[in-house]
Amino acid sequence: MTITIIGGGLAGLVAAIECAERGEDVVLHEARSHLGGRARSSTGDFVANHGPHVVYADGALWSWLDARGLARPAKKPPVTGVRFRHAGAIHRTPPAKVLAVLRLLRAPAPDDVSFRDWVASKTDMGTAELASRLCHVFTFHHDPGSHAASFVAERARRAFTLPPTARYVVGGWGAMVARLEDRALDDGVRIELQSKVETVDGPTIVATELAAARKLLGDESLRWPGARTAFLDVGLATRRGDPFLVVDLDAGVFAERYTAPDPTLAPAGHQLVQAQVGLRDEESLEDGVATIERLFDDTFRGWRDREVWRRRFVLTDASGALDPPGSTWRDRPAIDRGDDVYLCGDMVAAPGLLGEVSVASAVEAATLACSRAGSRRRSTAV
Repeated sequence: MTITIIGGGLAGLVAAIECAERGEDVVLHEARSHLGGRARSSTGDFVANHGPHVVYADGALWSWLDARGLARPAKKPPVTGVRFRHAGAIHRTPPAKVLAVLRLLRAPAPDDVSFRDWVASKTDMGTAELASRLCHVFTFHHDPGSHAASFVAERARRAFTLPPTARYVVGGWGAMVARLEDRALDDGVRIELQSKVETVDGPTIVATELAAARKLLGDESLRWPGARTAFLDVGLATRRGDPFLVVDLDAGVFAERYTAPDPTLAPAGHQLVQAQVGLRDEESLEDGVATIERLFDDTFRGWRDREVWRRRFVLTDASGALDPPGSTWRDRPAIDRGDDVYLCGDMVAAPGLLGEVSVASAVEAATLACSRAGSRRRSTAV
């Protein structure tokens, strides 16, 4: 009995390894010529993840990787170099109102009201707006405050923990994907690249984005709100004084100098900066890039003259689930689709912060698929 995995991103690789560890015969199909999905990194002199990526050391993704020796080497974030833009000025510390919100996060937040309204009910609307823009880092959305208070508050609590639990994979997430691929092959997983699956048969784990799963399975219910986000990555000649992290509380931009924790991502004498901003429906990639560039003007002195490499793109509904007021992760598309088909990825019914949803759903999908495969074998034997 072979278990089929469709999709070779983070969720698909984790599901494949989980099934193989349980003694199952596994084949993984990836439509592209390479593994990784959104967990991939660019090739060349500058190694940039496909969007900003970190692993949180207090979460399920780190635990799963570390238990198999796949999490390291990884670096902690620097303790200095954080900047905040607020009211048109650059500051080294966040506004006092934001610090008040961090204290508020210690309390449970409700599911049935928006984060903005919940914070405003405890403080004031000005504080609620600041707190909402602070949370763009893990929602990738232009209006984080519009989502369920419990969804945003739980993730903010994790993302803004002190000391930070964020970890940066040395060599980029492409290096982590390579380790996952090696582990899968060592466990006996058969990996078939440029292999597009049109139909499903037997125990199958679909580890694609929801749009692809919806088309494959012919199931229009496979939908959930996501974000539309503009990304700008630049390679800069090094200049002392460049910040490590910039949080824009005016326009919602979030920028990181990834070479601060991991210098291997750029050639000697150069830095890699990755930035993102949520886009409204009417906004274009050019609008988003212009917003990011204005933040760079205020924080990375002379960056335009130092730029030697650039990449920009838009992601739509590919940065994780967003839970509206009145919903939780349990209301997202279910993992068990019936008829021996299981769904995993970062927009399905599983808990976690960012990539942790993919791991949690992949482990659950693997558990169900292996159980079903075992039941079928026993039935055939009888």
